[in-house]
Order: sequence, then C-alpha cells, then structure tokens
Amino acid sequence: MGHLREIKREHAELVRRLAAGSVALPEPKNEHAWKGWRDILEILFSPEEASLAVRLPVFPASLEVLAQRTGTAPHDLRVKLDAMCDKGLVIDLVHPETGAVKYALAPPVVGFFEFSMMRASDSVPKKRLAEALEAYTRFDDEFAREVFGTETVVGRALVHESAWGDEGDEVPSDVLDWERATAILSDATSHAVSLCYCRHKADHLGHACDAEAENCLSINMGADFVLRRGFGRAINKTEALEILHRSREHGLVQIADNVLDRPAYVCNCCGCCCGQLQGINDYDLAAVNPSGFVPTVDLAKCKGCSRCSRVCPVTAVSMSAQRVQAHRKNALKPHIDTDRCIGCGVCADACKAEAMRMVRGTERASVPKNRVEQMLRMAMERGRLGNLLFDEGAGRGSRFLHQVFQALVKLPTAQKVLASEQVRSRFVSFALRATAGNGY
Repeated sequence: MGHLREIKREHAELVRRLAAGSVALPEPKNEHAWKGWRDILEILFSPEEASLAVRLPVFPASLEVLAQRTGTAPHDLRVKLDAMCDKGLVIDLVHPETGAVKYALAPPVVGFFEFSMMRASDSVPKKRLAEALEAYTRFDDEFAREVFGTETVVGRALVHESAWGDEGDEVPSDVLDWERATAILSDATSHAVSLCYCRHKADHLGHACDAEAENCLSINMGADFVLRRGFGRAINKTEALEILHRSREHGLVQIADNVLDRPAYVCNCCGCCCGQLQGINDYDLAAVNPSGFVPTVDLAKCKGCSRCSRVCPVTAVSMSAQRVQAHRKNALKPHIDTDRCIGCGVCADACKAEAMRMVRGTERASVPKNRVEQMLRMAMERGRLGNLLFDEGAGRGSRFLHQVFQALVKLPTAQKVLASEQVRSRFVSFALRATAGNGY
C-alpha cells in the first residue's frame, strides 16, 4: 500500500473497510490506474461519507442497530444514510410486508460503480468519473483479479432461448426456470430499466458502440431500490421482455445476477463495452459463470461465412482451414474454445445456415442458491470468511447465524474444509463436523 499515505485518511480507512467485504477496491500498482483509483474515492465519497461507510457492517442492519454502532441519533443518521442511498453508496432494503428498513454499504460491483453511471446527469461529474473508472479498471489488473479471479463471480450467462432450435420450439424438458431469462423476468415481482453503466461510461470516453443504451434491467428488490432512489424508470413485464427480445436480435449477451433465488438484475451486454466480458477479453479470466450450454456445429450445413466468429463477444469461436476433396481452396470451419465459451448462444442466433445450435453441456453451472451463499463463497475464496461471519463485531442474531450455517453445510466437502481453516472458531468447526454425516 505504498501510495495509501497520499490519499485522505478517511478514504484509506474506507479501502480497508471494503476489503472486509466480498468485493474490495484494491490499490493498483500502475501509476495511471492509481490516480483513477484515488479519483473514484474522492468523486464518490466525501470524507464524512467515507467515515460513516467505514462503520457500516457487511450485512444489512437496522437504523437502530446502526445508530448504536455509530453513536449517532437515529433521525440524524437516517438523513445521512438516505443521502448516501441517493448516490448509490449505501443500499436500503425495505421488507415488502412489514416496511422495516435495513441499510448496507454498497460494494464496488455490483454496486456504487454501476449506480454512479445509471443516470444521465446528477451531482456526480460523469466524464471525470468515467475517465477515473477506465484508468482504474483497464490500466491494471488488480481490480479485475479481485472481482473475477476466483470461482464465484458476480454474474452468470443466460443462453439465448432462440438458439435451442427453430423458432417456436418448446423449451427442452431439462431446462430449469432459473436458466431462462424469460422465466426470470416473468417471475419477478417488479421491473425497472436504467442506462447501461458500461455503455454510458464508454459514451463519455468517446467509444460507445451502437447498442441500445437504456437496457439494463433490474428486478425484484434490485428494481425496488433502483426506483426508490431514481436510478431508473418503472416498466412492466411486457416491456422488460421486449427489451430482452430486442437485445437478443442485436446480438447482446444476457448476464444475470449469479444466484438462483430472486436475482436482482439481468444485463444485456456487448463484448466491446461490458466490464464483465472485458474481464475475459482483456485478462483471460473466467469473469462470467457459463450458462451450462455449448454450441454444436453441423459441419455439413456450415457455409464457412465466419459470422459466428465475428459476433462472439468473448472471441471463443475461431475459423480454421480444412481441406476439401477436389477443391483447390480450403474451406473455413468454426472451432469452439470450450474453456473460453460462456454459452450465451449469440453465435447460434447469428448463423443463417442453421448449422449451429445450443445444447446442454456435460456440466451444469454451479450457481449459489441465494445472496447469503454467494457472499459466503466469495468471501471464502478471497480468504475473508472470518471478516464476513463476525462482521467486525456487529451482532447478527440467531436468524442470521441459521442462514449462514445452512449455506455453509451445503458447500462441497473441500469448501467446508477451507471454511473451517479460515475461521478458527470452535462453534463453526463444531457446526461443520456435526453436519458431516447428515447427507449435506
């Protein structure tokens, strides 16, 4: 942390606090990236806001708990937290039945990076922030490896449903609702659409593509927050599905929140602007959880046009020369890099010869059941499980501990061992041992 002395004390403490969560904001080594990192902190967080953010626990907490934790009167604290929610620095979660509110510090992604660019204009200097974000994320790989360098990532690819076969074909019987973008949107309780963070940022940098800008879909509690705080506009299910359909027709990738239960968003992404896809293209990281589907090619139908290769958002399709009997010229046939492919189906949709379609791969995608399991996995893989469980001294209560241990005991054996090694607690070790023979 050689440069840390050169930023404000409050921002240095905020960096350390973010490092206790599932996604940190690591200091980069590259000088240009470091200046961007410093500018991000200064643009988004005033010293007072940074000081308050440092005292927020990792998991959501009520105003009463936070007032006691921070030593601030509840009314005064609510005013400050609401102002930070309006900037996307803090997320308020409202219980749909009781109306009870809990607050949590937003992570960098998916969090205050995205919220900062979801509006066309506000108090945030968009161009300056876009330049800072670009410098931080593109001139150094520290942040990319922080977000995408472990097994559990923030987003998962959804296969284009039109790529299973001919238009109007029934959904394959082994496809589950959580694997289908249309089902995810249809089952959502609320819908919102916002400016795509990535394209809005690229627009301020002068290199946005021609894809639709307002097509970032928030759903369920994600939509509730976006609408409550003015980061997007309300839409109904029909409009959400129309946006999804248009995005497919334009060769965009659907990337959803990497959870099974009540995901918060479905993005429509391009390989040129999307930060998650850039993690693959720029750093060769497994930045997106694959859909579990893979393209298959009927070589007899293939015309060698290379359309599939040109549209692939992660350059997983290459054209290779093949000898053809009685022809002096070679034929071009697609080769799929299955290690790089995310199973989005863009290539199959682009094939005019109907030579390519998506089929079930040999392995289903491993997707966390809910937000708690996702955070546990991410923290464990980053060596921060202790920070997450004990939350820097914040009391969580029996219901929270029940959720945590339900998630822990359902992890694979190797991950249970890793969890036990990270948390040298008799209670955690006993809980893991006690469930070893229960079929979890």
